[in-house]
Amino acid sequence: MSRSRRAPPKEEPVPSRPRHVRHPRHVRHPRLFIAAGTLAAAALGLLAAAPAASAQSTVSYVALGDSYSSGVGAGNYTSSSGSCDQSPNAYPQLWANANAPASFVNETCSGATTSSVISSQLGALNSGTSLVSITVGGNDVGFSSVMETCVLESTSSCVSAVDNSESEVANQLPGELNSVLGDIKADAPSARVVVLDYPQLYDLSKSSSCIGLSTTDRTALNQGASELDSAVQAAAARYGDVFADVQSQFAGHQICDSSSWLHSVNFLDIDESYHPTASGQSGGYLPVFTAAAKG
Repeated sequence: MSRSRRAPPKEEPVPSRPRHVRHPRHVRHPRLFIAAGTLAAAALGLLAAAPAASAQSTVSYVALGDSYSSGVGAGNYTSSSGSCDQSPNAYPQLWANANAPASFVNETCSGATTSSVISSQLGALNSGTSLVSITVGGNDVGFSSVMETCVLESTSSCVSAVDNSESEVANQLPGELNSVLGDIKADAPSARVVVLDYPQLYDLSKSSSCIGLSTTDRTALNQGASELDSAVQAAAARYGDVFADVQSQFAGHQICDSSSWLHSVNFLDIDESYHPTASGQSGGYLPVFTAAAKG
């Protein structure tokens, strides 16, 4: 804001300086206005960005669960994680890298069941934990051994193994999921708990031209994955947790698709079979978790 000026006393005009010409010291250079505007805009930008950065820095994130969360199949496993096979390419680490939470603890472990999560992973939770992710349930119903049966044995053996697993999903898994989700709720009462599921393994529309298991085997495995996911979804709903479904994200990137995000049978590293690749973690799990974590 400019200051008011008193009118100068009236004088006779000086011939060498017409009255309509201002003294140069009263002329303001346009570059000064441009620089001032730029600085003001930058300051406003910093003020606008500050709340978001501050809000993000308050997140205390704990990752729990099995091999689909630890990143088996995504490679470059951290040596310090031992047999848990934690990968820096898995969605928990990728999310932490992108969002810089105030704290991040990765308790995920290959082979984890609901009981082992309770006994060995929940110690990282506390009343200050604000975000939790978890995949769990597949190992409780022996899904890895089911897939091994389907690969190595007959179609009838495969279908029978899947049926037995589905029986466990219906009768035993709900109580086991209740236990782990209930304990998470007790240990981290203020946390947003995101429960992610498992992708269907095969694109059945491409099965006829895809070398490997029979379409009957593949259909049974997909059905088993769907039953497992339904049980996980129901358990998340019982505890008011956020269910994050990855199945649609993996559509077009299943086994038998040209750009699969899932390992097929890998006889050189059998543990990686039927797990997401690094692309499956970054393109499949990460976007789904990111959306669910926001609330």
